[in-house]
Amino acid sequence: MANYVYIATSLDGYIAASDGGLDWLMEIPAPGGEDYGYAEFMATIDALVMGRKTFEKVLTFGDWPYDKPVFVLSTTITEVPEHLAGKVEIVHGELKELTGTLNQRGYNNLYIDGGVTIQNFLQQDLIDEMIITKVPTLLGGGIPLFGTLDEPIKFKHVKTEIYDNGLVKSRYSRSS
Repeated sequence: MANYVYIATSLDGYIAASDGGLDWLMEIPAPGGEDYGYAEFMATIDALVMGRKTFEKVLTFGDWPYDKPVFVLSTTITEVPEHLAGKVEIVHGELKELTGTLNQRGYNNLYIDGGVTIQNFLQQDLIDEMIITKVPTLLGGGIPLFGTLDEPIKFKHVKTEIYDNGLVKSRYSRSS
């Protein structure tokens, strides 16, 4: 049972522009349709847990991109769009209890997505591994990946891959 982050950031640590925009991510060419290990990562995941803002952003992408169950943390959304029935479930509550409930339901490897959601999971020391891809762009502001913590959380570097287009993907696992 593990909780994973797989995300891209600007050089200055932002996951989205101030307006939530992701256009800067699409400006980097992906030679040969490279997915930077995303499909391999997703093959290890049982379900996704994302915040409401991330869910709302994903809804603007057109076709639903996930073939795994998605759990959306929200206290304001009460139902999912009809075309996502059976694919998306709205959840809320204390994160440790929620992950425990999802684990009991057979969802043991969770992909945690969304700025505030990742920050909340980190604040409760519930992230086991992070795969962070640095994009060679400075945004100068926006939505940060990391927030404040009550105590430091130590991770160990597992590996780094450097791509020809300037992307640098690093994997970190929770130190014992």
